[in-house]
Amino acid sequence: MENKQNFRLLDKIEHPKDIKKLTIDELKDLCEEIRALIISTVSENGGHLASNLGVVELTVAMHYVFDLPEDSFVFDVGHQCYTHKILSGRKERLTSIRKKDGLSGFPRRDESDCDAFGAGHSSTSISAAFGIAKAKAIKGDNSHTVAVIGDGSFTGGLAFEGMNNAGRFKKNFIVVLNDNKMSISKNVGAVARYLTGIRVNPWYLKAKWGLERVLNKVPLVGKPLVNLLTSIKNAFKKRTLKGNNLFENFGFFYYGPLDGHDLEELINTFKAAKKVTRPVLIHAVTVKGRGYGYAEKDPKNYHGIGKFDVDSGEPLSHSTSYSDIFGKCLCHLASKNKDICAITAAMTMGTGLTEFSHEYKERFFDVGIAEEHAVTFGAGLASQGMIPVFAVYSTFLQRAYDQLIHDVSLQKLHLVLGVDRAGVVGEDGETHQGVFDVSMLNSIPNTTCYSPCYFDELAGCMEQGIIRDKNLVAIRYPRGSEPYRPENFTENNLNYAVYGNKDASRLIVTYGRLFADACVAKRELSKIGIEVCILKLCRIKPIDEDAIKFASRFSKVHFFEEGMLTGGIGETFGYSMDKIGFKGNYGITAVEDKFIPHASVKESMQSLRLNALGIYDIMRR
Repeated sequence: MENKQNFRLLDKIEHPKDIKKLTIDELKDLCEEIRALIISTVSENGGHLASNLGVVELTVAMHYVFDLPEDSFVFDVGHQCYTHKILSGRKERLTSIRKKDGLSGFPRRDESDCDAFGAGHSSTSISAAFGIAKAKAIKGDNSHTVAVIGDGSFTGGLAFEGMNNAGRFKKNFIVVLNDNKMSISKNVGAVARYLTGIRVNPWYLKAKWGLERVLNKVPLVGKPLVNLLTSIKNAFKKRTLKGNNLFENFGFFYYGPLDGHDLEELINTFKAAKKVTRPVLIHAVTVKGRGYGYAEKDPKNYHGIGKFDVDSGEPLSHSTSYSDIFGKCLCHLASKNKDICAITAAMTMGTGLTEFSHEYKERFFDVGIAEEHAVTFGAGLASQGMIPVFAVYSTFLQRAYDQLIHDVSLQKLHLVLGVDRAGVVGEDGETHQGVFDVSMLNSIPNTTCYSPCYFDELAGCMEQGIIRDKNLVAIRYPRGSEPYRPENFTENNLNYAVYGNKDASRLIVTYGRLFADACVAKRELSKIGIEVCILKLCRIKPIDEDAIKFASRFSKVHFFEEGMLTGGIGETFGYSMDKIGFKGNYGITAVEDKFIPHASVKESMQSLRLNALGIYDIMRR
C-alpha cells in the first residue's frame, strides 16, 4: 500500500520552512493528514504508533515556531519522531520506514541534517541537547535547542543529571515534557504522582494566560495589573505545589501544564519560550494514540505494533513467543516458591509479565525506565534471601553493566536476568539489536549464562537458573516464536547436546536459535555427500569442559554466533580448545566490529551469513 493519498496540505510540505506558510486552521487540518499518513504507514510496516499519534500537534507547533536545521530538536528515545520526519523533507520516503535501506524508525544524524542527535534509548535527550546548546553558546551561535522528553523517561536518572547541570545555564535552552501518563506501560513512582498533582490543578495557569491577554490591552493600568497577577500566581504556586515547582528548583522557567493538542496555545508558548534567556521547561499534556480510537483505548498494545488492519485494529499475525513462555514459567515457579519475585523496567507487557503482575502483586515490581536501579534494587532483595528475576530487553540491559559487576557479581548475590530480545531484532535497528549482552556478560565473573533454542529448554533453564543456581544468572532468548526443530532431536543436558554423526570430520558449534539453521544446513550438506556434526551449547558460560574436549576431536570446527565476535563465546571456545592442544582448523562467523542496520530479521541474518544458507556455504568448503 503506497501512501499516495490526496493530502491537500501535506503535499505542499517539501521543506521544513514550508509549514510556516499555513494558517492556524490549515495547521489543524495538516495534523489530521499527518495522522492518516502515520496510521496507514504503520499498518503496513509495523512500528511505533500510539507514541507518534500523541505528539502530532506538539511537533507541528515546534516546526512552525522554530527554524530547521538551524535550530536543533533532540527527541528522547526517538520513537515519536515520525511527524518530525514527515515535516523535514522525508515524507515521500515514509513508506520505507523500518525497511532495509529505508528510513530508520528513530532519529539518525546521518539521515538528515534536521536530526540533531541520534536516539533509541531513554533519558538521554536533556544531556545531549544541553551539550548542543552549550557548544552553540561557545561558538556564538544564537539558534535554539529543544529537547523533547516523555514523562516516562524522567524515571531514568540521566534525565535528572541533565536537568541538574542545565539549570545553571544563562542562555535559552528549552525542554518539552510530553506528559501522556505513560512510557510503554503505565507510569509508576513519585515522578508520575508529582505530574498528576500538577495536572489536576491547571486552572490558575489557564486563568493567568487569559487575563494577561485581556489586561495587556488596558491603557495605563494594564501592565501593573499583570505584574500584580504574576505575584499572586507565584504565591499561589508556592502554597499549592508544595513549595516551589520541582522544575523551577532545578533552575528552569516553567510553562504548563498546557493542552498538548491545542495548536494555538502551543505556538504561543513556544514563541514566548524562545525569548527567555535561561532554561525553560514546557509541560504539555497529551493523549497517547490520539486520533485513532483503538490506540487511544489501548495505548500499551499500540505503542509498538506489527502490521495491522486499520479498520478493525487487529494485528495481522500473532504466535506464541519466548516472552509468553517466560512469563508462564515464572508464574509456575512462583506458585511453588514464595521467595521468587519479578522486576520490570516499564516493560510489563513486553517481557511477558502481565499475568505475574496480576497473580503475585506483592512480589511484582515495576521500577520505571531505570535499569540501573532495577539491578541494584534486585541485589538488595537478594541480600535478604529473595530470588529476584529481572526481565529486560537485551539492548536495555546494557545500561546496567556497572551494577551487574559491583552490586551483584562482586557480592555473590543470586539475581536472575531474563534477557529478552537477545540477538538480532530486525526493524528497530542499531539501537535495539541484542547482540552485545553475551560479550558483556561473558566478561563478568561469578556469572552463569544460558541460551536455549526451544520453549521446553527455556523452561528447563529457568528452573535450573532460578531454583538451583546461586549466583548471577542470565537466561537469554530471542524475539518471536519457536524455530524449526528436527524430529529426531532430543536434549537431556542443559549444558550441551550433540546432534549428528560424531565420526564426521566437520563440526558446527552454536547456541540459541541458530541451532535450527545449523540443522537445516546439515540436512542440505548431507545431500551433497558432506557429513557434519553439531555441538549445541545451552549453557554458554561457563562452557562445559567435556564439550571443549569433544570439539577438539574434529579436523574442522566452525562457530556460528548471533552476537559480537569480540569477547563472544566463539572466541572463548576457540581459546579453550587451543589450551588443550587442538590441531585442526577453527573459524568463527559472528557480528564483527559494526552495528547492524534496520531490516527484517531474515534479511539481517542473511547479510551476516548466519542463516541456513550462510552456514551451508561456509561448511561445504
